[in-house]
Amino acid sequence: MTAISIPDKVIDRLQEILGEDGAVLTDKASRFNRARVPAPFPVHRWDEFVPDVVVLPRTTEHVSRIVKLANECKVPVVPRAGGTGLADGAVPMRGGILVDVKRMDQIKETDLVNNTVTVGPGINLQTLNRSLKPHGVIYPDDPASYACALVGGRIGTSGLSLLGSRYGHTRDLVISFEIVLPTGEVIEVGEGGGRKIRKSSTGFHLKQLFMGHQGTLGIVTEATLELVPRAETEFAAFFRFEDYHTAYRTFAKIAKSGLATLAGAMLFDPEKVAFLRRDDEAYIVQPEWVKAVCAAALMGTRAEVEPASKIVMELGRGLGGKYIGDEIAAGDWAARHDRYANPLHGRDGAGKVIPMSWHCEDAAIPYSEVPEVLRKWHEIARRYIERYDIFDDWGAFAYTNGGHKPWGDLLLEIDMGLWEDRMDEESWQTFVSLKREIAQVAIDHGGSMSACHGATRAGDAELVPTEMGASWEVIKTIKRALDPNNIMNPGKQSLDQAYQDEGAR
Repeated sequence: MTAISIPDKVIDRLQEILGEDGAVLTDKASRFNRARVPAPFPVHRWDEFVPDVVVLPRTTEHVSRIVKLANECKVPVVPRAGGTGLADGAVPMRGGILVDVKRMDQIKETDLVNNTVTVGPGINLQTLNRSLKPHGVIYPDDPASYACALVGGRIGTSGLSLLGSRYGHTRDLVISFEIVLPTGEVIEVGEGGGRKIRKSSTGFHLKQLFMGHQGTLGIVTEATLELVPRAETEFAAFFRFEDYHTAYRTFAKIAKSGLATLAGAMLFDPEKVAFLRRDDEAYIVQPEWVKAVCAAALMGTRAEVEPASKIVMELGRGLGGKYIGDEIAAGDWAARHDRYANPLHGRDGAGKVIPMSWHCEDAAIPYSEVPEVLRKWHEIARRYIERYDIFDDWGAFAYTNGGHKPWGDLLLEIDMGLWEDRMDEESWQTFVSLKREIAQVAIDHGGSMSACHGATRAGDAELVPTEMGASWEVIKTIKRALDPNNIMNPGKQSLDQAYQDEGAR
């Protein structure tokens, strides 16, 4: 797979389409560097996941012509935005053409009357908001990967925002978008015919179909996004607890308080606190008696936030929580994006830093099932740690999940460290087995095995039909209809099954 396997004529035609130097890349570095994401990766098989060619389009027309060429020549196409995802959505499974959208990073229109901004898929969230700051507005999609995430990738994964309880998540904040379908046809999807309409009752609502498609249904080339006023003030409160159950009950009281300014609430379990204490670069070390941490963040006008903050303080202390202090609370909330890079290392028993990959299962779990799911997850983790020397349990956290509905189900994430440099095929398959067991627990307890990253890689991709149930047949029908040649990001989400059915290609 290190050698280019597509015909030279395809490379030549790609060059004709893009028409500029540096837009068609076939060198080893360009191809290998776009075969990875931060998630654990079978390094010993790296050359199996390398694209044949990388292209950097600038326009929708470029993308459309590239995809039409791919259909004509039956060559796979893999879209890639920031490459910061944790579920392999942007990793080529079968070579082909990797479409890197980073050059499509323009701000095309800022409409302060209708509170929208229209952008290319390659724009970075942090860069976008720096441009919007003089106007007093923000695009409030706020993932942990905020500093490096791109709009196109956020749509492809239907990502979770840390401010989702206040402003909604990506699916709520993207009003409409232009997408090149797997045949090369260009359409615009939203809540209706108008690009800036937030609600419509006309026709089918296709926007959500293409949210979280992981590049299997097309390539987004433009998006119109929601703008909100910049928050006048923010307030964050962190509370320490001697046991998880009390912290869990406190978390529920805050999340179900009905405060409109609540941006989000989160909860660290004992294993997470122990990891953060062990890895003192990631968190301000807490005393040994601290077994769980519950936190809440408020955003809005001063008139809203100040009285709401008093209620949060009462709820946080109501069951015995100890306030962590203004300086630590404000500082940790302000540094919330920094942790995205911290979990890329671990520490051995002697405290020595060791290179590890970060694996997380980001399930959506009903409130009532959280304690039992956590118990089972940590049991699975302990079993694998005892049998194999490549795993480490970095604990779990819960976060409010439903956009504008913090009282709903939770994002429950267990983080695992994995020593990639010790990996061989046996240990990789062991990791796949670990993923499968953790994902199955989420399904068994009425949850979704992914709340924001997607289920595209080995271990959970094969469970997509199980979670989808009877709707899986409809999903396969849609995939066949939109992608008759199975060229768009093949090998993901078990969608190859759509072409194994009788009468299908």
